Amino acid sequence: MNMLLTDRDRWQSTLGWQPTDVQLGQFQQLYEAILTANQQVNLTRITSPEDFWEKHLWDSLQGVAPWLVEAELGAPPRQVVDIGTGGGFPGLPVALVFPHWAIALMDATRKKLVALETVCATLGMANISYLPQRAEQVAHQPRHREAYDLALLRAVGSANTCAEYALPLLQLGGQAILYRGQWTTAEEASLATILPRLGGQLLAVRSQKTPLSQGIRHNVILSKVERTPDKFPRLPGMPAKTPLA
Repeated sequence: MNMLLTDRDRWQSTLGWQPTDVQLGQFQQLYEAILTANQQVNLTRITSPEDFWEKHLWDSLQGVAPWLVEAELGAPPRQVVDIGTGGGFPGLPVALVFPHWAIALMDATRKKLVALETVCATLGMANISYLPQRAEQVAHQPRHREAYDLALLRAVGSANTCAEYALPLLQLGGQAILYRGQWTTAEEASLATILPRLGGQLLAVRSQKTPLSQGIRHNVILSKVERTPDKFPRLPGMPAKTPLA
């Protein structure tokens, strides 16, 4: 077992939280299962234990840091959608730490979700569902529109594009967490301009240094305050090609 993946002190010093013995074992299992699946389908280029810990496990969970202590106390159920999950991040680590949350992994690349089904079966994860479609399609389906408490988006597109994907899927009062690297005042101003059209507002921007490489990570947190007009999101491809401005 890799010591880095099971180092409680490192979690405590960076996030003010530490996983249980069971969760540490699950993180190790997840690492091994992802590496196995990666031999068949390109899920991630990040395969060293150090990079996997920082760029996948730690980074996935720092985005939901405000809920980590709540998880220890027994987090209330939440409906969560991981938009553009790719290799299963941040959705899979979040699902392991919050077993009472229902996590929908959304990705337009069906073969990635098929590989992630195998990973989840290996770990016995029962709180995962799969959406092999684009966000622009899912958000117009009645069972998914305004159905989620929390949307997670990592490495998906510009902030304005992410907002158009996420806000139609959120219930009133729901939140979207945009995982970003650098974050500029210009990006924030542009995002703030378009959010009212989508029924959203900017709740907060959190920044943190990554514990090993000392890079900067930002979480841009949006809140759903009004219903999103039915015309959003626009047709597939449009939010990415011509972001709202």
